[in-house]
Amino acid sequence: MRPLPPPLDGVRVLDFSRMLAGPFCTALLADAGADVIKVEGLEGDDSRHFSPRAGGESCYFMMINRGKRSISLDLKSAEGRATAHALAARSDIVVENFRPGVAARLGIDFATLSAINPKLVYASISGFGQDGPLAHRPAYDIIAQAMSGIMSVNGPAGSAPNRVGESIGDIAAGLQAAWAILAALHGRERDGRGQHLDVAMVDSVFSLMVTSLSQYLFTGAVPGRIGNAHPMSAPLDSFAASDGHMIIAVANDGLFAKLTAAMGMAEVAADPRFATDPARKANEAALRTIIEGWTLRHSVEAAVATLEAAGIPASPILSIDQVVSGVHATARGLVRTVDHKTAGPVPVVPQPVRFLGSGTLQARPAPLLGEHTEEVLAELRLPA
Repeated sequence: MRPLPPPLDGVRVLDFSRMLAGPFCTALLADAGADVIKVEGLEGDDSRHFSPRAGGESCYFMMINRGKRSISLDLKSAEGRATAHALAARSDIVVENFRPGVAARLGIDFATLSAINPKLVYASISGFGQDGPLAHRPAYDIIAQAMSGIMSVNGPAGSAPNRVGESIGDIAAGLQAAWAILAALHGRERDGRGQHLDVAMVDSVFSLMVTSLSQYLFTGAVPGRIGNAHPMSAPLDSFAASDGHMIIAVANDGLFAKLTAAMGMAEVAADPRFATDPARKANEAALRTIIEGWTLRHSVEAAVATLEAAGIPASPILSIDQVVSGVHATARGLVRTVDHKTAGPVPVVPQPVRFLGSGTLQARPAPLLGEHTEEVLAELRLPA
């Protein structure tokens, strides 16, 4: 069978966003074949100035703006706004992540653009949403993490609240925006008109906290920080081996029996303190002592191999370089190389889902500032 075209082939996205949450969302759409036109001011997206750099270009910018076309407009000028309006008339999707009220001042808000093109799906990404008592507040990722509750449950027991080691507030909002855009596109096919999507970073992270929220909303118990341990099951944690740390993940009695047998301590499974998952959680400190008595006598590699052979979920804890060079990332093509106009061959990390009917989706580099201005305006028959 002939491969299908990319899923979003023929869909045009007008991207007014900058920094991370919005650009991450639109990069996902570009990965799936959408024509993403990134509208930048004359000075460019702030992230163009971030380090590290390759060939004079920000590596950070190139990672999250892959596959897009860049045009440079002064949205504070009448000419720039007129061009933006003409582009919106010929687009399917608009994405912006200004603070609420800024898009209206620039003349590119939902009310203005949907009057020009009622079929627009328009996504607004902000820290706290388009309305509510905190909507006026600016929000970087760490603010979203702090205000969503996720920092309160992240970190070792007894520690201060910890930020998750990636910009999860921005990334979560970008993911939520991407799926919502596609849902709204489907609704547009049914109803004939687009709609305004209100995506808040805080809401997006909050909604991911299924385990913590199930504890609090149903029991009233406020979750705290417990390090790498699972709040309800044991042993499901990191454990010290002779040369590092590893993960053992056991969430039922059958697996626990296999674990104790693999460690040569089958009798532990019959101990009343460890006979059930709730009992193991209640006696977790004693159980850790027993397990680490075994893991500390083995290297990470040897212990993981023994447990994997017994069908027990276990793994090393890999560093970023180990993941990138490892067999899984290599086989799955998680990192690919594209040719950038000035930086040369550069790595990109496209969205990870395989669209098997479409084959391998093309990976494309990030644009130079304003690289496609004349090209886009000519295609749409707009004055350059």
